[in-house]
Amino acid sequence: MTIPQIISLIALGVCFILMLMHFVRIVRLGKPKDLSVKSGNVAKGVAYSNTVAMSPTHKESAYMHLPTYAAGIIYHLGSFLSILLFVLSLFDLNIWYYPEWLNVILALCLSVSALCGVLLLVKRLSSNELRPLSNPDDYLANFFTTLFHCTGVFFLLTGGINVTVEWIYYLSASALWIYMPFSKLKHVVYYFAARFHIGYFYGWRNVWPPQKEEQPMA
Repeated sequence: MTIPQIISLIALGVCFILMLMHFVRIVRLGKPKDLSVKSGNVAKGVAYSNTVAMSPTHKESAYMHLPTYAAGIIYHLGSFLSILLFVLSLFDLNIWYYPEWLNVILALCLSVSALCGVLLLVKRLSSNELRPLSNPDDYLANFFTTLFHCTGVFFLLTGGINVTVEWIYYLSASALWIYMPFSKLKHVVYYFAARFHIGYFYGWRNVWPPQKEEQPMA
């Protein structure tokens, strides 16, 4: 294992410990308690909360911003792919240059997700509605995440054998891991708790999944 790999692995360990602390805090708060009479199915409510309820047509205003919604989905998928490739790279660098065509495809995917990240940042900067609501964390979170995507592209295309690119890649990953627990990026932990709580609430009260209205007989 190379020095930049070791540095990034230490940073990832720190990130994991701090994120685990957030997770333990959520667990200690316990599951929601609803004193009303149960009238629905909690399991179905939670399942609905994490599937259909995430559709833009079922969100309050996402259906009015479909390009932004799609860019956000692609950006998140690119982030998951980047994390997966990072973890795999710690075990065997050979995965980065065999076969070459796969590297090109993965680099293309990360290029698209990085572009989406840049476009989302530009929209935040240029929108008269979003700019007043934004804070430095919104910009920094986007910067570190998009940088991770971009350096991943170069690392893939160079086969992980360029020392300079290797250092830049693992240092960008380290910066992301260290920043994550102190930023909005920790929603990677809070997301699941939030969707569980809201699904539990509406499932308990028989609101989710929505009930189909019976058609009156002619």
